[in-house]
Amino acid sequence: MDADAAAVVEAIRGNDRFMVVTHENPDGDALGSMLATTLALRAFGKDASMYLTGTAPLPAEYGFLDLDGLQRTLPQDLGERVLLAVDCANERRIGEAVTGVEGAKLVLNVDHHHDNDRFGDVALIDDHASSTAEIVRDILRELDVPLTPAIAQALYVGLVTDTGRFQYSNTTPKALALASELVAAGADVHSVFQHVYETVQFAKLKLLARALERAQLYESGGLVISYLLKEDFGEVGAEEPYSEGIIDHLRSVEGSEMVALIREPPRDEGPARRISLRSSHDEVDVSAIARASGGGGHRQAAGFSSEASIDEIVDFLRRQYVQATRAA
Repeated sequence: MDADAAAVVEAIRGNDRFMVVTHENPDGDALGSMLATTLALRAFGKDASMYLTGTAPLPAEYGFLDLDGLQRTLPQDLGERVLLAVDCANERRIGEAVTGVEGAKLVLNVDHHHDNDRFGDVALIDDHASSTAEIVRDILRELDVPLTPAIAQALYVGLVTDTGRFQYSNTTPKALALASELVAAGADVHSVFQHVYETVQFAKLKLLARALERAQLYESGGLVISYLLKEDFGEVGAEEPYSEGIIDHLRSVEGSEMVALIREPPRDEGPARRISLRSSHDEVDVSAIARASGGGGHRQAAGFSSEASIDEIVDFLRRQYVQATRAA
C-alpha cells in the first residue's frame, strides 16, 4: 500500500461512525462504490449511512441496487461521523455535503479522476484505476472484509459501467481480473446487464429520439453536438435521470472525435444547463474543456454546468474542440 491507501485503511479501523457520499447525478460507479463501501463498513462493525445531494430521482436502471436508507438530507450527527467521499472529483459535486467537508470529524476522499482536487484530510486518488469500485476493492482487501454477493454485485456495477462493458480504454488486465473475482464472489452478470442495459423506459426512448433528431455535425464531422430542452422531459414523460446514457449514442457516430449533449434539467433549482462531453481518444482531453467552465472528469468523459445559452455553449465547444485538435 502507498501512504494514502494506508491512511484510509487506518482511518476506517480507528473510527466507528461514517457517512458515505458520492457526487450529484450519480452514475453506476458512484452508486455501486457508495453501496459497496457502506455494506463493507457495516460488515466491519461500523455505523455507516449513505447520503446523496439533491431531490432528483435515481436513474431507474440502478433501481435493483439495495439503496434503502439512502439519505437526501444531512444527518444531525454529522460532526460525529467520518465523511467518506467516493467518486467525487471535487467537493462541489457533493452539493449540500460540502458543509460536511467542513463539519465532519474527518474527511476521506477516494476517487480515480485524474483532476481530483484532493479535498479532505486524506485523499486516495488513483487515476490509473478503471473505476472507483476498483479502488474500493483494494481497500476492502486490506481490511480483510469478505466479498459477499451483495458487495460483489455493487462493485461489479461500478466496474462494468465505468469501463463501458469492458470496451473503453480503461479496461486493464487488473479490471478484467477484478471482474472475474467479483463474479466468483456472487455478482450476477446477466442480472446486472438486464437491469442496466436492457431495462429502458419508453419515455427514455422518446427523449433519445429528440436528442438524435437535433444532433449536428461540426468541424468536418469531428464534433457532434445535440441538446435537450427543459420542456422535452415533460412532453415525453421523462425524469432528469432518463438523459443518462444518451450521449453514448452520439459517441458512436462515424468519424466523431468529440461529442457533447447539452441538457436543460426539468427543475427550477440548480444550473440552467448541464453539458456532458465524451471523446474517442486521449488526444482530445474533454476534462480540460470541462475545467475551463468549472467542471471536470476524465480525459474521455467529463462535464460541466453553465448559465450560457445553447448557442453560446455550442460556440464555446467548437472553439475548444479546434484548439484541442490543433494541440494534438
